[in-house]
Amino acid sequence: MKHLMTFERNYLGRLIPKLPKEVTLFSDFIELIATSKEVDEYIELIDKVLDGTYEDYEITLDAPSVFIQPDVTTVSNEFLIEPPFEQTIETEEFKNLILIWKNKLSERFLDRE
Repeated sequence: MKHLMTFERNYLGRLIPKLPKEVTLFSDFIELIATSKEVDEYIELIDKVLDGTYEDYEITLDAPSVFIQPDVTTVSNEFLIEPPFEQTIETEEFKNLILIWKNKLSERFLDRE
């Protein structure tokens, strides 16, 4: 893995992913994925882009959007007040980060004081 994903609890006690500054907008997208079923749907879409079934694919969750292409995936959020408004990561790396998040979903709402 090129980018280390860590986890912390927000002010509501909910587990959220954290990524390095150069790809931090992906954290905003990934934390909105709420169920394993949703993860599986997104992984299937990413795989279809990677195998050429789809040329590209765009997913919007609330404000952040990802544009998935075979080599790179771009996340953007035009509602942010300060830059960066867009960041890019390798598509395989994006897929791996979502799979890591899937393994943490069961802890998302556990009270861990």
